[in-house]
Amino acid sequence: MPPVVYGDWSARSGYRAGLDLARRPEVTAVFAANDQMALGLMRALHESGRSVPGDVSVAGFDDIAEAAYFQPPLTTVHQDFEVVGKHCVALLLDRIEGRTDGPRRREVEPVLVVRSSTAPPRPGATA
Repeated sequence: MPPVVYGDWSARSGYRAGLDLARRPEVTAVFAANDQMALGLMRALHESGRSVPGDVSVAGFDDIAEAAYFQPPLTTVHQDFEVVGKHCVALLLDRIEGRTDGPRRREVEPVLVVRSSTAPPRPGATA
């Protein structure tokens, strides 16, 4: 497995990482930290002659509105950020008002949104 490639959450950093990853034939799938980085990554792969999802499957995180309109449409992880925000405000108000009996942590279940940027697992592939 190649090392983690770090970026700054922008499409530009995803593009730079994609240029590096495109030179590695062993790279067959990439999970980007957000959809913007995935967008830049997919452009770099395309320009380098690697097809998505034929050669490399790409998934992002955030499910931005444009993700469905990338070419190919981006597989991504969706979180309901309105619910996340409500939980944050509730926890903050509990702290401000000195309430310590409520939950200190709340979770929001993510949802995988499968689109065309990922291929089915290859026979014999392991996770």
